[in-house]
Amino acid sequence: MSQGALSQRVHIFYCKVEKVDPPKKTMDSGVNFSQDADLFTKQEQALEVRKPKLVRFVMTGRERFIEVMEYGEFDRGPNYELGVWPQTAQRWADEGLPPGTLTYNWFVSEPYLGIDRREYTPVNFGMIPPFEVQVLERTDRYEIIRHANGIVTKALIEGSVDGGRMCMDQYISFPVANRDDFRKLKARYVAAIDERYPVGWRENLAPGWRNRDYVLVLGHNCSACGFYWRAREWMGTENLSYAWYDQPDLMHEMMEFYADFTIECAKPILEETDVEYFNLNEDFAMKTGPLLSPDTFRKFIYPHLKRLVEFFKAHGTRYVALDSDGNPEPLIPLLMDAGVDILWPLERASDMDPLKIRRKFGKSLRLMGGVDKREIAKGPAAINKHLAELRSLVEDGGYIPTVDHTVPPNVSWDNFRYYMDAKRKLLAGET
Repeated sequence: MSQGALSQRVHIFYCKVEKVDPPKKTMDSGVNFSQDADLFTKQEQALEVRKPKLVRFVMTGRERFIEVMEYGEFDRGPNYELGVWPQTAQRWADEGLPPGTLTYNWFVSEPYLGIDRREYTPVNFGMIPPFEVQVLERTDRYEIIRHANGIVTKALIEGSVDGGRMCMDQYISFPVANRDDFRKLKARYVAAIDERYPVGWRENLAPGWRNRDYVLVLGHNCSACGFYWRAREWMGTENLSYAWYDQPDLMHEMMEFYADFTIECAKPILEETDVEYFNLNEDFAMKTGPLLSPDTFRKFIYPHLKRLVEFFKAHGTRYVALDSDGNPEPLIPLLMDAGVDILWPLERASDMDPLKIRRKFGKSLRLMGGVDKREIAKGPAAINKHLAELRSLVEDGGYIPTVDHTVPPNVSWDNFRYYMDAKRKLLAGET
């Protein structure tokens, strides 16, 4: 439904909201984020930005998402979640959840739990052709596998469920060690060829995208990955950490290539439809901070991230989101200056408190995630207390609460179901 159609609806009640854009945060503004963490919050308070109120008509998923992201009027908050470990699904089945109750495709929807619909334009941003998957060695305890992305890992068999491991693999080798390796690998990344899109997508899918009432995302989650993610995938974390210093020419070439390739793959889709957002998956942080310094980020990634974001926003992409586990807080000013609008999933074990992040960086940075999975495991009392702390953010807008990663197997079905019921009430403004 169009905004014009939305404006013609009859409100049961209406509260005027004066929306004031927060001051623009740029790296050239002379503002030191670390020295004056509350500066932008104080400026917003001085401008008397007023809280939006819930309205009592039913909105489409697309309308609701946009209004929340724009701090406007909304009937309730969007209900999204990420997913569960395979071991969690097995536990819930053992606890009596009937087979087929859940689809476990939560990035798209989950009707039983009221998770709202999102759709994703199908684009293959990966290797074409991929490497041949091979089991190089297998014992009773582990297997050594060459994966489709060329990485060789040693994986523990014990405790695995449907391919989901109970612990991370041991990484043995990667496809790129030097510039010659990378130039050979690029032959698998020819952009915008027909094989990257479903047959007949312009005729069969694009018309529905243009007339949608749901949120449309460019590419499935983790399909395009991100600058750091791809380089780590090609080289490995340790090798990459050295390469910023030992092979700077290679790293400049990688970052430039990633941006160029992603833009070219996205162009055919954006010629046919606009989208609500494009997501970069980076995972460039650990528990206490980023895996690369702000200076390294600024030198290698920032220029190409900025032009990537500028391309997307000039071609019908409303928002650019970025996913990083761990604590990427020192990189947030650079992300914002490059034009990133949304940060998720805000892992609480890494001190990514959404209330703290909002106070420090203001409303230009929208947030998703931030519900501590550890609190859900503790049961109803802890869940109620934890969600109550997030109420002001939900009411303000610009924030969508979800579990701060996939749900681990220490969360029972009863506790998760209680969390989803309590979150539904929070999103609807119920006490």
